[in-house]
Amino acid sequence: MLHTDGIRGYSSKYGFQRSCIASELHLHATQTAVLKVDASPQHARQIPDTLFGIFFEEINHAGAGGIWAELVSNRGFEAGGPHTPSNIDPWSIIGDDSSIFVATDRTSCFSRNTVALRMEVLCDDCPAGGVGIYNPGFWGMNIEDGKTYNLVMYVKSPETVELTVSLTSSDGLQNVASTTIPVSDASNWTKLEQKLVAKGTNRTSRLQITTNKKGVVWFDQVSLMPADTYKGHGFRTELISMMLDLKPRFLRFPGGCFVEGEWLRNAFRWRESIGPWEERPGHFGDVWHYWTDDGLGYYEFLQLSEDLGAAPIWVFNNGISHNDEVDTAAIAPFVKDVLDSLEFARGSADSTWGSVRAAMGHPEPFPVKYVAIGNEDCGKKFYRGNYLKFYNAIREAYPDIQMISNCDASSRPLDHPADLYDFHVYTDSKTLFSMKSTFDRSSRDGPKAFVSEYAVWRSDAGRGSLLASLAEAAFLTGLEKNSDIVQMASYAPLFVNNNDQTWNPDAIVFNSWQQYGTPSYWMQTLFRESSGAMIHPITITSRYSSSLAASAITWQDSENSYLRIINFGSDPVSLTISATGLQASVNAVGSTATVLTSSNVMDENSFSNPNKVVPVKSQLSNAAEQMQVTLAPHSFSSFDLALAQSKLVAEM
Repeated sequence: MLHTDGIRGYSSKYGFQRSCIASELHLHATQTAVLKVDASPQHARQIPDTLFGIFFEEINHAGAGGIWAELVSNRGFEAGGPHTPSNIDPWSIIGDDSSIFVATDRTSCFSRNTVALRMEVLCDDCPAGGVGIYNPGFWGMNIEDGKTYNLVMYVKSPETVELTVSLTSSDGLQNVASTTIPVSDASNWTKLEQKLVAKGTNRTSRLQITTNKKGVVWFDQVSLMPADTYKGHGFRTELISMMLDLKPRFLRFPGGCFVEGEWLRNAFRWRESIGPWEERPGHFGDVWHYWTDDGLGYYEFLQLSEDLGAAPIWVFNNGISHNDEVDTAAIAPFVKDVLDSLEFARGSADSTWGSVRAAMGHPEPFPVKYVAIGNEDCGKKFYRGNYLKFYNAIREAYPDIQMISNCDASSRPLDHPADLYDFHVYTDSKTLFSMKSTFDRSSRDGPKAFVSEYAVWRSDAGRGSLLASLAEAAFLTGLEKNSDIVQMASYAPLFVNNNDQTWNPDAIVFNSWQQYGTPSYWMQTLFRESSGAMIHPITITSRYSSSLAASAITWQDSENSYLRIINFGSDPVSLTISATGLQASVNAVGSTATVLTSSNVMDENSFSNPNKVVPVKSQLSNAAEQMQVTLAPHSFSSFDLALAQSKLVAEM
């Protein structure tokens, strides 16, 4: 009998969309297949400890307005450029031109970001509530009842003035937190700090600063941070939690095209993103078209890697942007800049740049052992020449650092030395499914592959469809199979703020207070046990085998094994699974099946239905050395098989 939960041989705890799947099964003939796993130790091979990790790029407001918890947008008034007066967006005024005059000038006390805001109050009898300025943050600030928010701002005024700082609703009518700050004897810049405790919840709040007194006040570097960031390091806790659930073995940062810039003048500069946050000049990311204050800088990325327990992979600019390049003859200053960045990360606390890191609160070095020399620059005129300059300098100074070339060596040898090479693929689902065998034909000699960006996109991806995730899962089984030459892999992009959907799809969607995983995110959670595991040979015999993909892994000294199987086709499959070489029989008690599927292959998750396409776990009821299961159409099944002494994980 065919169970309506789509899998024969286990009972569902949750009952996922029974009627939809049952009706679909009536329309398609059930295919048959046999899958055999050779679990003998002599035919197993260890997967690299680093195989699956994450790639973070500042795109889609993933950092600014995303994992970096700063609530104020354009906190230093620098986004409008160095020439004043300038645009102060998204800041705006409370009052009208008869009561207040606001303009930027170049009077800041910070030498690297000289712009400040001058507010002149014109009214003798100001409106009730006063006049002033407000900042809506990144599409509204999420302020929650009972939570504390840390305000820091720099002010100066030739006269005594009383400022009211409030957190209000977007229209200013609901006040959820407020404090009054007297400012006296502030003819010089003064740092003010205040804790605001919310007395209500508002998901689209704004920060406003008002006064009733006529006079002039200058503001600069206005920051509002939640007190409860992850480990106190400034990261948004619930988004970091979703990253942690992937068990990433590495973190590639900060891009991507963000590293390059459309023009070099707008490329990410690590040196300008370290030190006290007030002194960072920020920059306009001209590829993804928004300003970042660079509170999330080079140091914070290294700290994030440590917090995640992931190896940092520093992608640096090699003197090349999308539109201009530095001639190799003039690349030496860029090489020195990168060597300085490595000293910042790895140098002792008494070294020139290591002392800067130590002063920021991390005296111990960060273990940077991987660097990527550029991003997608292989075809550029000066790439190879520049690459060799960086390669030779880094190899001499840090012989243990693994260097990653932008040039693809999956089908032909490189013409330059490298430890790893980048492989990027964005394509349709059918093509990516077929690419599970891409590295079968690659040379086993030479540098290892780093599949640092992969995803299904465009027509059949939507904003993250089930279909996309199935093709990606099949592709990952191919990377596991070829992990003797594939060292690392990461999905891209990781995050998208729902208000800035520059690139779709993405793994995690969020706004100021909500977040959910797309099917591609949940697919990755089913591979989080792979890195460092033992992979076993499998064979699939079926006329339908072109629509199936699978992998099997075990962990030494563990009592379970994992088998994963993807059914990319529209027919259900009656599958017979057998294993040889097991150290013990499969125990149904403790064995589970987790299935990612839905009634429509184009189904997506959303804020209104975040769990429409998520893995559903059920208890296996008839586990044995040979078992019979039925795979639902368009499904990804992961079996966690409990053995007496070892663990086999199979994904299908």
